[in-house]
Amino acid sequence: MEVGGPFNTIGRRKPLFPVRPELADLLKRHDRIGRSPLAYDDLVRYDGLMPHVGSDGRDTLWSTVLYRPQEKQEIDRKLVETYQMLIADGRAIEHLQVAGVDLCPYGNSQPFRVKILNRINDNHDYFYVKRTDASRVYGLELEHLLSPNRMNYMVDGPTLLEEHVIGVPGDTFIAEPGKYGGGVNKVRLCKEFVKFNERCFVRLLGDMRAYNFVVDVINDVDQVQYRIRSIDLDQQSFEGRLRIYLPQFYKENLPYVRLSQEVISMETAEQYRNEERSLLRRRWKLAHENVDDLLNVMAADHISLPEHVKQLGEELAVHHGDPEFKECANMGAILQRHLRTCLGESRYS
Repeated sequence: MEVGGPFNTIGRRKPLFPVRPELADLLKRHDRIGRSPLAYDDLVRYDGLMPHVGSDGRDTLWSTVLYRPQEKQEIDRKLVETYQMLIADGRAIEHLQVAGVDLCPYGNSQPFRVKILNRINDNHDYFYVKRTDASRVYGLELEHLLSPNRMNYMVDGPTLLEEHVIGVPGDTFIAEPGKYGGGVNKVRLCKEFVKFNERCFVRLLGDMRAYNFVVDVINDVDQVQYRIRSIDLDQQSFEGRLRIYLPQFYKENLPYVRLSQEVISMETAEQYRNEERSLLRRRWKLAHENVDDLLNVMAADHISLPEHVKQLGEELAVHHGDPEFKECANMGAILQRHLRTCLGESRYS
């Protein structure tokens, strides 16, 4: 895999884009619209913040949220109801309670992370309450339809609810990969990183630095397999530079790139890229009506800045040798053409 400077950098915080009626109608048809017992703004009315310390004793980017005692009971009740709606279609689940609420003030969507505890067996789960952003919604749907992963989320006006994605944060994992799953299989890990790199590029998902994806370790018959999953989808088709959509060019991902250079050849990496494109082509064929409906809505939407659209269109025109990219009016149109160029029109055959 290619690596080298300058590394990818992303400047100012990305603006939030509204969900337009056409996208809302599509989400309603896909059962992604719901009435949440609690809105994002309800969680913003906290009384204080306390730094959240990880299990290793280090401070994290999250802060524990503190609510006034007279408000906490009502907020906790609504959070449990919200979790039940997201996970169990609103059916009551016994013995649940809120074990904590954290806020990450650095993210584009200013997410709240809610920890839900089952009092019977001390098992816990998480879900997230975020500001709704059309870019992220498109990213979630494309992840659900074109990746090997399913995404569970719900939109209620300005509030976005997301199920937790299980896995070890990419930067934590690569610092000590042998710690997870009983040893590390370097070839399989690098194969998955190459395939993940290709998935992000083909669907134009940006900002996949190591702390924006997780590694899910899966025990196989005699070794382990890996699945890299995106957890931050705010940068769906927003930035103008083509390299933003290739995880291999982020300095935070250098350990993955260098390991890949050590254990797999360029020819093998190309084989894995072709394998992933074949899988993407099959997923598109199986879900072509939903994918095409989403792309048509996206092609009539605006989820980026004009200068970004112009730059990406010009760079893709050079990359693909197709000047028509320069004529694309927005990111949705660019993604439509890019997908069809990468995966070919044979998906329906």
